[in-house]
Amino acid sequence: MALLKKVLIVGGGTAGWLAACYLAKALNARDPRSVQVHLVESSNIGLLGVGEATFPSIRGTLAAIGLDERRFLVGATATYKQGIHYRHWVRPPGTPGADHFFHPFSVPSQRPGGPELLPYWLLGAAPEGMPFADAVTMQSLLVDHYRGPRRATDPDYQGPMNHAFHFDAAHFARVLAEHGQETLGVHRHLATVERTELDEHGAIARVITTELGPLTADLYVDCTGLRGALIGGVMQSPFRSRRDVLFADRAVAMQVPYEHADTPIPSYTISTAQEAGWIWDIGLQKRRGVGYVYSSRHTDTERAEQVFRSYLGPAAEGLKAMHIKFETGYRPEHWRKNCVAVGLAGGFVEPLESTGIALIELATYLLTHLLPGDTDDMERAARHFNEMMVARYDRIIDFIKMHYCLSQRRDSPFWIDNADPASIPQTLQDKLALWKQRPPHRLDFVSDLEMFMVSSWQYVLYGMEFKTDLSHSRSAYPRFDEARQEFAMIQQVAARALNDLPDHRALVEQLCAEHERRVERERGTAA
Repeated sequence: MALLKKVLIVGGGTAGWLAACYLAKALNARDPRSVQVHLVESSNIGLLGVGEATFPSIRGTLAAIGLDERRFLVGATATYKQGIHYRHWVRPPGTPGADHFFHPFSVPSQRPGGPELLPYWLLGAAPEGMPFADAVTMQSLLVDHYRGPRRATDPDYQGPMNHAFHFDAAHFARVLAEHGQETLGVHRHLATVERTELDEHGAIARVITTELGPLTADLYVDCTGLRGALIGGVMQSPFRSRRDVLFADRAVAMQVPYEHADTPIPSYTISTAQEAGWIWDIGLQKRRGVGYVYSSRHTDTERAEQVFRSYLGPAAEGLKAMHIKFETGYRPEHWRKNCVAVGLAGGFVEPLESTGIALIELATYLLTHLLPGDTDDMERAARHFNEMMVARYDRIIDFIKMHYCLSQRRDSPFWIDNADPASIPQTLQDKLALWKQRPPHRLDFVSDLEMFMVSSWQYVLYGMEFKTDLSHSRSAYPRFDEARQEFAMIQQVAARALNDLPDHRALVEQLCAEHERRVERERGTAA
């Protein structure tokens, strides 16, 4: 029996430092008798900070590691996110019909004992023409009026509206690094890993660094990004591409300053469909993070930057664009021997619906709770970990593909190819076939394997104008009057909530100012 005593995370950034902090907190790494958490990162590898969007699970993760919310907002230049606003996904600009829909993070209203509202919305009980998300939540109205999801007096990471965050990934990594070292007992090594050596059993024996020589551990966590230097390099875990389903493999991005310091900040990600992909637009405290995710099979770099700059207009003048390459897919063996990949080293799904950091959270959570106390149990833990990660990836890919294949756009080869059944996984085709006769239900999903709740599927499905025909079962829904009252009540409560929740920018600025004042008081006390 060989006890697990040391974990070495190779690579910093969001993946490395989030994994380090979560592991250190869960393992109580500050206690020298506990498993020790080390991280090695190079000062020569820069981090992109184009604007990162997250999933509501990030609140639980940040609370779990004990990171003060105000400190996080200041350090990561963060803002709040209450959902995703989709533009031109259903049909191209200039054509008749709605050109946008909203995917809120709040679940559909459900009064105890009251009717489930989705069937009644499908049968026409809501006000005519009202989108599903607007009918069943108040969040659409609130974000349209630039309201934040919480009040300044609410406890950290809590509030009446479900929410996540936008932030600068490079700044976020620095906040985590400070917190991990100062509070959680993470040991940081500043060095460049030159190579990795294996032992006689094919496991990692040590990593060799330029500055510090060999570093050893019982478990190595690969957070080296798309390179996958350990898991894909020395461990030779193969990569399974899913470009056959999700075509996007490039991005061009910019950091765009606000024209005015008091510019309102949307508390949602804006996703605008284009001829060969889509553009993300994220509001941070001092600037926007904007990028065009596209398919190199359907356009070239020059045309992509032209489309991107056209979207930005005068705001892009004089700004340099960053070009990024990636491939959607994952390693079926995230964990091989004593090496486990977290983040881009293990896989990547294009950033629609903010899957990147959510997958880091998932992998870190699984690793923490499957971590064996005995290194002899590594293989069993790895097998369970890999099964869970593969299941999550496959379900996420289905969900993302649904955005594309339901589009009515046929104005470019990109959208035509996305509607081709040959590019749609059979698992997704089966779901869509079922939902033509009934709406999605929680029993359609295995909760422990899903990243997206049933409500997310519903918001996107009906935002994309999918048709579910309930005419054959109309008699099963006799509570029309109650449903109409519920729809009306939601609108009334939403109108009142406008007065209860603060302006988004004002909320962020107030919380940041409170943190700065607290820091000044602490400095004065220390002096």
